[in-house]
Amino acid sequence: MEKKKYISLIKVKRMIALVTGATSGIGKATALLLARHGYDMIITGRRQERLDILSAEIKKISNAHVLSLCFDVRRQEEVTKNIQSLKENWSKIDVLVNNAGLAAGFSAIQEGVIDDWERMIDTNIKGLLYVTRIVAPMMIKHGKGHIVNVGSIAGKEVYPNGNVYCATKYAVDALNRAMRLDLLQHGIRVTGIHPGMVETEFSIVRYNGDEERAKKVYAGLKPLTPEDIAESIAWALTRPAHVNITEIVLTPTAQGNATTAVRKA
Repeated sequence: MEKKKYISLIKVKRMIALVTGATSGIGKATALLLARHGYDMIITGRRQERLDILSAEIKKISNAHVLSLCFDVRRQEEVTKNIQSLKENWSKIDVLVNNAGLAAGFSAIQEGVIDDWERMIDTNIKGLLYVTRIVAPMMIKHGKGHIVNVGSIAGKEVYPNGNVYCATKYAVDALNRAMRLDLLQHGIRVTGIHPGMVETEFSIVRYNGDEERAKKVYAGLKPLTPEDIAESIAWALTRPAHVNITEIVLTPTAQGNATTAVRKA
């Protein structure tokens, strides 16, 4: 099989990317691709064993330096402690990919599980804010940077039983646009990535480990892959310095919007 070729960045000096939620799915694919593009990687997640595996994989496929930080983005004190502890040679972060996020539960609003709501709000909104609050001033200090916020098509239109998850992704969309305005004067680029159906652990987590139910989400169509999203992120990052890709919405060819898809029997 012919090895897939990647368009490499032209590097004049060392560049660093920090990816949250890097232990699976879109985050993992993004970390691997950016390492191939020449970035040194700061990878974060809650599972140290998966961070160790990813670190080894990055080193195997690239010459990137890798630093793993094991923490939960929902815990503000953990976020602050880990990122503020970065040594000088790791603190000049060029790219932040706010990827950590999840859906928990699939119930009508009147039947919702409060713990699921809080888990989504704490991860998808507050976690993104905690990390950005620490990293953005670092970028401002060094006079450059690019923040990528991974949202969802669920942040563009709601669907039945999506209520709180959709609300959190609407918040990500609003924050993406607000960040762009706040950081405009500092020359920091901000991009929102809003995928439709992507086959990852997403549905397994949403359905509390029910793999059979999760498979039905993608039945009869070809969903996006984590690599598809990673390539969109890399494309936005590699535009000329005077170009900011404000947002990208991408879906499988078989998906028309959040509620409409063509499935083969």
